[in-house]
Amino acid sequence: MSTPPDTLHDAFENAFVRIGQGCAQVDAQLILQEIGTIISVSTGIAMVSGLPGVGADELLEFKDGVYGIAFNVDEDDIGVVLLGEYWRLHAGDDVMRTGRVMDVAVGEALLGRVIDPLGRPLDDKGAILASQRLPIERRAAPIMDRAPVTVPLQTGIKVIDALIPIGRGQRELILGDRQTGKTAIAIDTILNQRGQGVICIYCAIGQRASSVAKTLAVLKQKGAMEYTLVMVAEGNDPPGLAYIAPYAATSIGEYFMQAGRDVLIVYDDLTHHARAYRELSLLLRRPPGREAFPGDIFYIHSRLLERATHLNKHQGGGSLTALPIIETEAQNISAYIPTNLISITDGQIYLSPSLFELGVLPAVDVGKSVSRVGGKAQRSAYRIVAGDLKLAYVQFEELETFARFGARLDDSSRKVIEHGQRIRACLKQAAFSPVSVAAQISVLIALAEKLFDSVPLNQMQAAEQAVRDAAMDIPEQVCARFDTTEQLSDDDREVIMLIAQHALAAFQSESSFESEPASANDSSRDDVSDEQS
Repeated sequence: MSTPPDTLHDAFENAFVRIGQGCAQVDAQLILQEIGTIISVSTGIAMVSGLPGVGADELLEFKDGVYGIAFNVDEDDIGVVLLGEYWRLHAGDDVMRTGRVMDVAVGEALLGRVIDPLGRPLDDKGAILASQRLPIERRAAPIMDRAPVTVPLQTGIKVIDALIPIGRGQRELILGDRQTGKTAIAIDTILNQRGQGVICIYCAIGQRASSVAKTLAVLKQKGAMEYTLVMVAEGNDPPGLAYIAPYAATSIGEYFMQAGRDVLIVYDDLTHHARAYRELSLLLRRPPGREAFPGDIFYIHSRLLERATHLNKHQGGGSLTALPIIETEAQNISAYIPTNLISITDGQIYLSPSLFELGVLPAVDVGKSVSRVGGKAQRSAYRIVAGDLKLAYVQFEELETFARFGARLDDSSRKVIEHGQRIRACLKQAAFSPVSVAAQISVLIALAEKLFDSVPLNQMQAAEQAVRDAAMDIPEQVCARFDTTEQLSDDDREVIMLIAQHALAAFQSESSFESEPASANDSSRDDVSDEQS
């Protein structure tokens, strides 16, 4: 115990010594922090002042954990896109810089999860433990780091795999009017990746909660969630979340691509993304252009889709395949956003509402659909029949126009129409039921050899299913060649034909042609009138 000081002077000396010792133990660091003020708040945006050092696309923090992105950096104020519940903010509230751009958590822990564009979980599986984060805005891979698209991405949909093939690393647009089955094609493709080593990302932009719930139910029921990530920006979320959603999902996909893995990403859909960006831009007083969209609407989609590619072996050999979905109005594919995306992507799959209404599912209009990668990303077993099949189908569509108006047809034209009717019947497919490669090739070869031509139209569905079931009897050595670049030999084709003939024996009818009318009216197809309209 210390002795009491003799004088007041000693007491002060003792106090100052202790204060000096305490100050010596404290290493105080002054941190410069800029704090601004909200000038005004509107739907999804805020105007902020007092942050002289803020950079473009920098992440800003508001009260109650609401974040925003600095979009317009002007001399006197900053236009901020809000990423949270903006109705909690008021003029005069403080806003702070974070010194970083918007980023998202990436890693294996995200597989099987449902998250929002900020990386927050929307399911009941707890917090997401990810050790790495990537910016949502990243440069696309340089041309020298890319490789040609040569490996097919099987969708399990006969009409697409045969006539509009998609390769890993390709960007294939899916477009059509409302309620024509665009999402169903994307979900079928995801379901078909089971066991194929492809990671799938489904990005729902501006969708109703009920639609997202149905999609999630299908993915869970079919066991696809184990290799799938779902990112959701609902229709009632702030438009800022809808805007950043596809970029955040792409950054997650790039993480796996750079690790040498194959990724499939579905943007459902970019119509809502473009509308959200238009809303934000007009609120921020950016000058409107065609259809009131800002002038850089093409740029925001091109810089997004350019990130989908196939890397070369030196970069790991991974791939990112993009399936953007776009909604047309009254079959107008020459509108602003559809034409923009058609020019950006490597092909398009057009869904006809007329075919959909008449029960031709999937309602793919083969005449307006194209894959600019083509046969380079298609298995050789498909290529031996796909060319002849597409030619026969196009000829059928041309002749169908005359038959619909009661024109008289000769025997050769009748045979073309009857063969085309059976092609169309075989290309029908129920939703969420992908078809294996062996079953597809069996059906296509049977079509190319006209084995279905003697089957009555009302029995085509059962006959096609019988050929698919008989594909299980194809020898393993023949099936092994389906997954290689090796072409099928004549003997292999003969084996498949014999199996198909045996399966169709119960459906053969010599008088089937005589019992059916020569016109194509009973086929109930109006895609040619679609093109005329």
